[in-house]
Amino acid sequence: MTDKPKRPMSAYMLWLNSARETIKSENPGMKVTDIAKKGGEIWKSMKDKSEWEEKAAQAKEQYAKDLESYNANGGGGEGGGKKATKRGKKGKKAAPAKSKKKKEESEDEEGEEEDEESE
Repeated sequence: MTDKPKRPMSAYMLWLNSARETIKSENPGMKVTDIAKKGGEIWKSMKDKSEWEEKAAQAKEQYAKDLESYNANGGGGEGGGKKATKRGKKGKKAAPAKSKKKKEESEDEEGEEEDEESE
């Protein structure tokens, strides 16, 4: 599964990676989260994003080719097992919640019995 190609970055992420250092140098001491927010504001106000959208499209095409090659070489077989695991996790999460409720109810009943005995 480690050989599976990574999803391509969006036009925004490609741009942000190239602009991050500039944003940092213009705003020294800015937190990482604030840099991302500032980047988002700049990206929104940009008029011409075609350069980055083109790069993103190329990355997406390359990803599609890599993924096709990966699946052709038998790499896609693991995906089915992954989905089954997710379903199993959901079922396991629901079961303890129910048993916890029953446990709380039984503790309440035990508490009432103890109160009666102490009187």
